[in-house]
Order: sequence, then structure tokens, then C-alpha cells
Amino acid sequence: MKVFFIPAKSKTNINEAVKNLDFGRLNGRIGLVTTVQYLDQVKNLDLPRSKFVGQIIGCNSSQPEKYASEIDCFLYIGSGDFHPLEVLLKIGKPTFIFNPETNQFSQLDPKILEDSEKRLKGKLSKFYHSENIGILVTKKPLQKDLLNALKLKEKKDKKYYIFFFDNLNEMDLENFPQIDFWVNTACPRIESKKVINIAEVMK
Repeated sequence: MKVFFIPAKSKTNINEAVKNLDFGRLNGRIGLVTTVQYLDQVKNLDLPRSKFVGQIIGCNSSQPEKYASEIDCFLYIGSGDFHPLEVLLKIGKPTFIFNPETNQFSQLDPKILEDSEKRLKGKLSKFYHSENIGILVTKKPLQKDLLNALKLKEKKDKKYYIFFFDNLNEMDLENFPQIDFWVNTACPRIESKKVINIAEVMK
């Protein structure tokens, strides 16, 4: 099935919207991040102590990660918390959200990061103590990462098995009781007690 991706640009005037923003809550150097809907406007914003550090694509925050050492906090201009949550989890610095459609301004709770780090430690412990590991590889073109799956499979410390899937249902994993733990190579936001992202075990 062919898929066409058509970017939809917001017509909201970002320059006017940010006039309602309380910059007093944003300490130090500010990294501006956004999605394709506001990209053209945010790139050209002239805000105090700020610089544009990249677009977030899905659950990929690799662009702003490059500026982590230069930035004290991040300001996501857009709606929802899916994209800015990825910035907080990957970079670990204060992350704020400004929705130009509603003028709502908020900060992601730092406790989210603390809880995530605790869960990761628990998952790493389970992974290291497991013998049979299933590696999940999606067929979706923008998330498929067979290369890293094969690299992990080459390691001799455990028994690795590669599983291909299109849409993942956590209940389907129960059909393979011989697998002690799972490594995910697709969207890093796939969450489960028995699933860990490949980036965490390849460090």
C-alpha cells in the first residue's frame, strides 16, 4: 500500500501568539522545538535568549539532541505532549509547552523523567538476567531497523530471535512463552514491562 505524507501548515500567527508567553518561567538559554505544522514560523521567531534547535518528527528528537549542551531548557511550540515528552525523556532538561492555538502554557512534570529512569533500571536488570531474547522489527518503512537488530543478534551473550511485525499487539507476545524478554527496534515509545528499546542495550 502506497502512503502519501502531506504536511499541513498552521495559519495561526505565532509571532502574535507568543506575546502572551510568560518568559519568566524559562530560565537560561531556550531551545525552540516544534513540528512541521509550525516549522516555517518558529524558525524565524526572534525571542529573547532563544534559538531554533530542530523539528521533532514522530518520536525522533535527534535534531534537538545535538544542541543539548548549549541549551538550559526547551520550549515546544505546538499542541499535545507526545512530541515534547520525547525531548524530556531523551535530553532530560526542563521542557515547556506553548500551544499557539489556545495560548496554554505549561511545563512537563520532571517526575515523569524520574519515573522513566526507574523503569529503565528495572528493565535493564531483567534484560541482563534473561537468556532468550526476542528482537522486534517492524515492517513500517520509517521505523524499520533490521540493521541494528542483526548487530544485536551477532552477540554471543544470549540467544537472540528476530520477530517481524506490522502492527504490534502486546498480547501477541504472550504467544511466545519461551522468550524471556523483548528488545524493540521500532518506535521507542512502545511501552511494556517486558520490552526495552534497542538503544538502551546497545550502549
